[in-house]
Amino acid sequence: MPNNYETVVIFSPLLSEEDVKREIAKITKTVTDAGATIVEERNWGLRQLAYPIQGKSNGIYYIMEFAGPSTLISKLEVEYKRDENIIRFLTVKLDKYGMDYNDRRRKGLVGKKKDPKDEKELNSVSAQA
Repeated sequence: MPNNYETVVIFSPLLSEEDVKREIAKITKTVTDAGATIVEERNWGLRQLAYPIQGKSNGIYYIMEFAGPSTLISKLEVEYKRDENIIRFLTVKLDKYGMDYNDRRRKGLVGKKKDPKDEKELNSVSAQA
């Protein structure tokens, strides 16, 4: 049974948009060639780093959630280390709570405050049904 993983890659801010697309295509090809399936991709774009890395204060963030074999992680991290356009990366295995959180986030249920009016409307709709 494949595990779910989430990887965050920070590219150099000196890359052009085309270069970033090419780098992302290279990563997704590595993942799919290993038999993994990509669950979600998010490109956060240029963001301020918490602290300078390799003399850079900004980086281009890319996040991908995928399900695949554990052998893929070491291969993926070797690719990250060889790529001089990647200034930092992190891959984590998602447990059931992480997968649940990501599912709820994709459905838009995370980060919204519950409005008491909405709950009343939901209760009245469910009472009518």
